[in-house]
Amino acid sequence: MPGPDKKGPAAEVREFLSTRRARITPVQAGLPGYGGHRRVAGLRREEVALLAGTSVDYYVRLERGNFSGASDPVLESLAHALHLSEAALTHLYDLDRASTPSGRRTTVTSSRVRPTILRLLDSMTGVPAFVRNARLDIVAADTLGRALCAPVFELPLFVQRGPVDSARFMFLDAASKEFRADWDKGGRRRGRLPAHRDGPGSARQGPDRPGELTTRSGDFAHLWARHDVKFHRSGVKNLHHPLVGGLVLPCEAMDLPHDPGLRLTFYTPEPDSPEREALGLLAGWTTTGTVVPSGTD
Repeated sequence: MPGPDKKGPAAEVREFLSTRRARITPVQAGLPGYGGHRRVAGLRREEVALLAGTSVDYYVRLERGNFSGASDPVLESLAHALHLSEAALTHLYDLDRASTPSGRRTTVTSSRVRPTILRLLDSMTGVPAFVRNARLDIVAADTLGRALCAPVFELPLFVQRGPVDSARFMFLDAASKEFRADWDKGGRRRGRLPAHRDGPGSARQGPDRPGELTTRSGDFAHLWARHDVKFHRSGVKNLHHPLVGGLVLPCEAMDLPHDPGLRLTFYTPEPDSPEREALGLLAGWTTTGTVVPSGTD
């Protein structure tokens, strides 16, 4: 049974679908507006059913978390009706997997980093890089990645308990707002639902992190309740490092196809930029070797 801070799959489905349809007006969906006051925000269940080509009773069953027998075309029609992004559709499939007793479409996620990936990190000299799992644990980092993220790695919370959890750092430690000069932007990203969720048969261990963060951080609780979903594949990070000061770093993230749930993230500053010079200084002050944090499974 889910604990007091952890919702079951049906509740997650209900909240996700209801928040999605609340954000689409009939006009946006191509339906007559008719004017006048509407008792619900966004689309009614009947309107979603019409747009998805299902019966009202069937859609109501889906929104209650009963995905039993729902085919991929049904979920895709539902995604089209609700204007879901690619990331949100992936999340819908993950909710389907988690809510189906038979566990169809089961996916195993891992925090183990294969030796070939560790060797890749070793070879990435001059480029800060790390590998994170679906729970936002940093499970491996190259030397410069470890040095760049020192404020995260050196917190007593992670030294004692492991693993290095960037979400806990972001929302539970005041130092994050000094390290992340763009904390508001980064907080919104961490507060979004990950596109790939832990489902039945996954390697998920430890406490329920969304539940913990919801009870301990008002910022996270507000963002998590919005049920936004997005892939984080590229962007720019604005950091303030305690040794080298301000850094504006382009960032790329790539999923590792043979390691479900793992993602390689790296920063690529422009040649001859102040950021490149600062990272060069930082590299000169660090030791060598890929870091695999303690506490990872």
